[in-house]
Amino acid sequence: MIDVDPSLVNWSRAQFAFTAMYHWIFVPLTLGLSFLCAFYETIYLKTGNEEWRKITRFWMTLFGINFAIGVATGIILEFEFGTNWSNYSWMVGDIFGAPLAIEGIFAFFLEASFFAVMFFGWNRVSKGFHCFSTWMVAIGSNLSAVWILVANGWMQNPVGMAFNPDTARFEMENFAEVVFNPVAVSKFTHTSSSGFVMASAFVLTISCWYLIKGRHVEMAKKSIVVASVFGLVASIFVGFTGDESAYEVAQKQPMKLAAMEGLYKGERGAGIVAMGILNSAKEPGDVQDAFLVQVKVPELLSLLANREPGSFVPGIDDLVYGNKEENVMGVNTMMEKGKLALTDLAAFKEARKNKTDQVAEAALERFNVNKEFMGYGYLKTPEEAVPPVNIVFNSFRLMAIIGSLFPVIFGAFLFYTMKGTITEKRWLLPVGLFTGLLGLLAQQAGWVTAEVGRQPWAIQGLMPVKIATTNLSTTAVQITFAMFAVVFTMLLIAEISIMLKQIAAGPEGH
Repeated sequence: MIDVDPSLVNWSRAQFAFTAMYHWIFVPLTLGLSFLCAFYETIYLKTGNEEWRKITRFWMTLFGINFAIGVATGIILEFEFGTNWSNYSWMVGDIFGAPLAIEGIFAFFLEASFFAVMFFGWNRVSKGFHCFSTWMVAIGSNLSAVWILVANGWMQNPVGMAFNPDTARFEMENFAEVVFNPVAVSKFTHTSSSGFVMASAFVLTISCWYLIKGRHVEMAKKSIVVASVFGLVASIFVGFTGDESAYEVAQKQPMKLAAMEGLYKGERGAGIVAMGILNSAKEPGDVQDAFLVQVKVPELLSLLANREPGSFVPGIDDLVYGNKEENVMGVNTMMEKGKLALTDLAAFKEARKNKTDQVAEAALERFNVNKEFMGYGYLKTPEEAVPPVNIVFNSFRLMAIIGSLFPVIFGAFLFYTMKGTITEKRWLLPVGLFTGLLGLLAQQAGWVTAEVGRQPWAIQGLMPVKIATTNLSTTAVQITFAMFAVVFTMLLIAEISIMLKQIAAGPEGH
């Protein structure tokens, strides 16, 4: 058994989470604003109306500010795989590195190549080519997200690879299987569409501020119409992609689903908890009630999780301790198989070292029987496989509740703007002011659900987070954490300051 300092693991996780959540302030805006800029410029190209040109350049400037900070934080995030998670990078670099390399070589360069034309090509290239460049930046931004989410999806559902016992590394066998991993596909569609919602909410927030102040009223109205249509379509699509994403979680990461629903005892015909307060004292295997208060929608969880009414949905206790009646293997059994796999792997490597081929072959044959469980061999207790239920349960509901509000908000803004009465709806404009903040909260809550929900795994079922860390001192990680906190805070202050100055200047000050 490998002993790892828990404080090193916790600080490494905290640093990566801090960087990722900060980075994710900017990414959704990049994904959505790039397309909104393309929509605005296409209207300008078709109509020749200079007002749409001003609108395009204004939102394009805000996109550029956001893009620059997003790139800076993204680079730091990727570097942390090498600095804080070198064991992970060593073991899965052949697989995890491929989509990240493609993202940098293909998608980012596509985006960067047309970025200069989009920002500095006004009056230097034709209107058609400039509009084409803006569309290429939008497509490139979202292609970057494709490859990053392919890498993330593989961590959630490792496919298309094999473990090499000689090198103790995971190696790619089927690139197409990695790319079209159903978890990666659902993750991209849900993440990108939620980014479109976030950007539309951002446009609503700034436009509502202009309407309340009585400034740039026509520009704000036009911006709201396009953003509301885009946001309305995207927010409805988010519901469908969220359902598919949850289905993939149910099939590939049942422990995460159980945590999302606070489900300890598996049920047939399980219901979804619409609202509830968890019992914080509840532990796996005890007899306490999981909830202090709950409101359930009967049968719905079984239908959504398995596409079959009345089907069995395993709870945390079933997954930890097993359920023979429902044919659910528990973590306790997986740990036994995992420890056998690790023992046989060590025996194989020792036999290879001593050049005793027959012993090595026998050890390898035994290892192959249990190799899919080897990650569980690193766990000390079965309960270690349970993520923080309170965090996952509440973050999932925060995301879902806010997400359900967006179609109503976008629909209302579109209706009243098209009707020409939006400036009269003084009760609605303050709602728009807070829409961007709601979008940000939903985005962060979604990623907390996805990433905290898969703990303790760096690679689902194969590598716990504690095995993925770099052998650093805890003090070193604490120092870099403090440095990043200072730098990121300065960047955020600078970004907000620049953004506010640009918003105050309006479309004439691009």
